[in-house]
Amino acid sequence: MLEIGELTAGYQGGSVLHGVDLSVPEGTVHALLGANGAGKSTLIHTVAGLLKPSGGRVELAGVDLTGRPAHRVSHAGIGLVPQGRRVFASLTVAEHLRLAHRKHAAWTPARILELLPRLGERAGNRGSQLSGGEQQMLAIARALLGGPRLVLLDEPTEGLSPVIAEQIRQLITTLAGEGLTILIAAPQLGFVQGIADRLTVLSTGRVTARMTAAEAEADPEPILAALAPGVAHVG
Repeated sequence: MLEIGELTAGYQGGSVLHGVDLSVPEGTVHALLGANGAGKSTLIHTVAGLLKPSGGRVELAGVDLTGRPAHRVSHAGIGLVPQGRRVFASLTVAEHLRLAHRKHAAWTPARILELLPRLGERAGNRGSQLSGGEQQMLAIARALLGGPRLVLLDEPTEGLSPVIAEQIRQLITTLAGEGLTILIAAPQLGFVQGIADRLTVLSTGRVTARMTAAEAEADPEPILAALAPGVAHVG
């Protein structure tokens, strides 16, 4: 579904991504692993249309989205759950859901509240009154209400307690079971084990390892080694 080829991108004339290739088949969960500064968020932002690439291509189901602005990428079927949640402090949960809902999208506010009843309990609360976990659930709900074919999750458990992180993990598992295609950016292997079908490691904007979940379960050492500093680029 998502095909990224020779992608280069960066900020203020500098390069963060250096010829990244990545493939996410439809209906799969792909984990993008790497330490802070590896280029995970840059890749997510480039795919989502928040950052224009300097080279390469981004395609969704054969449609070229390279360099298209974020609103066009969203309408093409890519939903973003950004790092840090970024919910609106002054809007209530109900207002977030109503504004995010795209007409004819399979996910409706009613369906969201069935999946995430806690948001129903907090429907009248503003974004600033929610806990970190509730904000993350709201950010995921907001992405789903746009009717995406592919969901991008940028470090979805950052700053959350282990208990809440496990709830987010279970939610992602549920969404994968619904057939959504998901790309998760995470710093370490632990969170995505048992969720991801495939894993790719980035280091200084280059791919340093690729494995299937079965390969990583049988022998996680190549992935763990790739997450260590100073690992060579993998073609």
